[in-house]
Amino acid sequence: QERLVESGGGSVLPGGSLTLSCVVSEVSFNPYTWAWYHQAPGKQRELVAAIQSSGNINYKESVEGRFTISRDDSKNTLYLQMKSLKSEDTGVYYCNRRPVMARWGQGTRVTVSS
Repeated sequence: QERLVESGGGSVLPGGSLTLSCVVSEVSFNPYTWAWYHQAPGKQRELVAAIQSSGNINYKESVEGRFTISRDDSKNTLYLQMKSLKSEDTGVYYCNRRPVMARWGQGTRVTVSS
């Protein structure tokens, strides 16, 4: 099985909402920071949000107030609640840990268009 499995993506209209999940296996979930990354079409992967084991959270400015990152340590699962989605949010979303990264998963694709 894959170590990082992202899911929850889909196609939505602008202003819509999605919740992404990242199920982690075979790698340590705690006490690491976990993060979501966004790769827009034709662009490099970029960190969107990160959450430490302590619960401290950081967001990319452009998603502040729209996205919420959370983690369930009992399930080794990371979440990203996305609302008020914009066309620029389109792309593939990946999860990974910091600073010691695991092998990248397949990601989950989000398409925001009218």
